[in-house]
Amino acid sequence: MKKIIIILSLCLFCCNKKENTPFDFKTVFEASGGTETATYKETISFYKNLAKTYPAIFIQEIGETDSGKPLHLVTLNPNGIFDFSEIREDKRILLINNGIHPGESDGIDATMLLFRDIAQDPITMPKNTVLVTIPIYNVGGSLNRNSTTRANQNGPKEYGFRGNARNFDLNRDFIKCDTKNARTFAEIYHLVQPDVFIDNHVSNGADYQYTMTHLFTQHNKLGGKLGEFLFAQIIPSLKQKLSEKEWDITPYVNVFNQVPEKGFSQLIDYPRYSTGYTTLFNTFGLMVETHMLKPYKQRVEGTYELMKSMLEITEERGEVIMSLRKKALTRYKAGDSYILDWEIDTTKTTTLYFKGFEGNTIESEITGFNRLKYNRSKPFTKKVAYHEYLKPKIEVKIPNAYVIPKAWFEVLELLKLNKVEMYPLQKDTILTVESYKIDNYKTRANPYEGHYQHYNTNITRTIAEVAFNKGDYIISTNQKAIRYLLETFEPQAPDSFFNWNFFDTILQQKEGFSPYVWEDKAKELLDNDPELILLFETKKYTDTALANNWYAQLDWIYKKSVYYEKAHLQYPIYRILEP
Repeated sequence: MKKIIIILSLCLFCCNKKENTPFDFKTVFEASGGTETATYKETISFYKNLAKTYPAIFIQEIGETDSGKPLHLVTLNPNGIFDFSEIREDKRILLINNGIHPGESDGIDATMLLFRDIAQDPITMPKNTVLVTIPIYNVGGSLNRNSTTRANQNGPKEYGFRGNARNFDLNRDFIKCDTKNARTFAEIYHLVQPDVFIDNHVSNGADYQYTMTHLFTQHNKLGGKLGEFLFAQIIPSLKQKLSEKEWDITPYVNVFNQVPEKGFSQLIDYPRYSTGYTTLFNTFGLMVETHMLKPYKQRVEGTYELMKSMLEITEERGEVIMSLRKKALTRYKAGDSYILDWEIDTTKTTTLYFKGFEGNTIESEITGFNRLKYNRSKPFTKKVAYHEYLKPKIEVKIPNAYVIPKAWFEVLELLKLNKVEMYPLQKDTILTVESYKIDNYKTRANPYEGHYQHYNTNITRTIAEVAFNKGDYIISTNQKAIRYLLETFEPQAPDSFFNWNFFDTILQQKEGFSPYVWEDKAKELLDNDPELILLFETKKYTDTALANNWYAQLDWIYKKSVYYEKAHLQYPIYRILEP
């Protein structure tokens, strides 16, 4: 029987090749003994040769990046079907993203090995899961090759640079889409519609014994049955499978300049990050974070085994994953409360049996101040408090629909890119809507990924009749993109379009007053409005800063008058509350 299986496997292997001329599929990583990573050109050539040789593999160019080069998408499907609408009918999809930070090249090499090994061994070919990868996402950064910019990292010898061709950190760009890379990723994501998503990284921070750490999207944030299944089934299953392969893994060690045994919390993956973005469309997301100080060979091998384990989990639990994702589409509806922002729930703690190294504070020989020093000759296993539960911080009632004027074309382009269903008004129309005024907000003092981002945004709500023009858009919340809409349209959401400066023109007054003219008009207003003068006197009495500032007093009266422009601080997206 054993001989028959071997013969059948060999027959399958032979039939699985497209041509007889073999390529050398030994990777740069293997040829170097695990010390080097493939270049962009070598990586793409490797996949093209795989696709030429094995009919189960298909490579295609999609879109453009800031470097001027396209992104590539490689698909592994044993039945040779590469139309994703057809694939989704009976198979699950696992999408792997590599090289978002090309200096963190572990996933680039590990995924090459994974695709090759599966293609060359039909017995390991997944039956119910299609494997898809973006070989190198940050093409511009990959082409900017060097040996020095990863000062904390133990190999490989050469690698790419974190910033892309325009120096953006692409793992902060998924929701705002400043780059062509991010826009093409959105195109790929909605083409593929993965059930499971892996983004491969290398971590910085503390020193410890683990080669690998995991950063799954936070289970409370993923929410509902999906979040429960991730927390109770997928994460434990991954740990178990890796343990059986003699690989230890721990949650991403989210600390800086302190020892992990003091405790740490899970990073909240907002939609600016890859897994935060994929969460908006109910995909199980995982960032792999290997440890920077471990040998490169070890890190690549660990990444390989982790991806292989996640593929096994997707194979085994695919039907459940499909069912949960389908049900999640109807989880949110108009009138429900939706959580826009979260905070750590300090009342709930998970105990980790953490494998670390003893760390002490000693005097720096350079600065004379205290510094942290780890002692690798003193490993330990200690109980460590890990905070992986979140609680709501800001909530909003889901409207039936939003209305956005056609003038905001940059936002509309992103909505179309993310497959948001929207319908233009067929004629000029007056609608009863909930209107937001920006009450107050704070702005970063320093630039952050091409923006001076806002935060701690607060709004004032009113119900009003607003005139809209033909061609302005009505966007129902009864659609797949509901979470995307809520987290971009609601200004209080941390990664809202407002907080990313898409609407900054409303924050600047376009008209004002000359004090020598306004003094007379202001007096006339007060003389003819007893209620206004009472408010004014009360305000001066309770607000010392206003009472001591003549211009602020005139400005206060101006802003209470009909002369004050309605567009200032008026948020241009409106909410329809009634069906």
